[in-house]
Amino acid sequence: MWTLGPMLASLVISFTNWDLITTPTFVGGQNFQVMFEDNLFWKSLEVTTVYAVVSVPLHIIVGMGLALLLNARIGGLRLYRTAFYLPSVLSGVAVALLWRWLFSTEFGLFNTILSQFGIRGPSWLGDAQWALPSLILMSLWGVGAGAIIYLAGLQGIPTDLYEAAEVDGATNWTRLWHITLPMMTPVLFFQLITGFISALQVFTQAFIMTSGGPNNATLFYLLYLYRNAFEYFRMGYASALAWILFIYILVLTLVFYRTSDIWVYYEGDDRKE
Repeated sequence: MWTLGPMLASLVISFTNWDLITTPTFVGGQNFQVMFEDNLFWKSLEVTTVYAVVSVPLHIIVGMGLALLLNARIGGLRLYRTAFYLPSVLSGVAVALLWRWLFSTEFGLFNTILSQFGIRGPSWLGDAQWALPSLILMSLWGVGAGAIIYLAGLQGIPTDLYEAAEVDGATNWTRLWHITLPMMTPVLFFQLITGFISALQVFTQAFIMTSGGPNNATLFYLLYLYRNAFEYFRMGYASALAWILFIYILVLTLVFYRTSDIWVYYEGDDRKE
């Protein structure tokens, strides 16, 4: 009732012209036709896709590396795990405000540090070339949450596999490549799917920090959808945008599932290399 109902309602609204005040007018597929001729639609889709394609693999690489470090037998391990995980539970708005200060051109921490080395820092959020990379860098703030999942996967790998490999004279790199990564592929697959679904729905960072600028460099898809719905009151067009995003995520998820047989290994899988 609370999920399927609104989804079906938005599907009906996507075929109408409605400003929340007057009676909805049925326009058929006009909203979708206008959308594909809308330059800002394509721009928002491009920005969101680039963000997802860069940030998700970056999260996986950094999170996996962090998990490997946390999986080592060192003192104070629980403290380190907690410290890396805590940032991921903070409010998105609070984090956005914090990073807006860090990226400040005049008194931000990053440019202050660069100035100590005689380097003039860029206008992180005010330059079209730096704005999107800045938000991608900011996304690493919550990498600790993924690292905890990777850590759970690492601790589930049977130790006898490593012992047998060590007896055979396998190096650390060989054990990582032929034991750790294959056994971790189900976890990596899960993180890939959820990471892309989350990245394609990013909103708070751009809304709070850049408002989609400069020059639409950070005009994420959901931000553009929000503007059409609650600033321009084009609810029919916004609903059409929502359904295109739903289809985009659905198709992308199905592609990942279809290709998972090639690289995802499950324990007990009898497929031969």
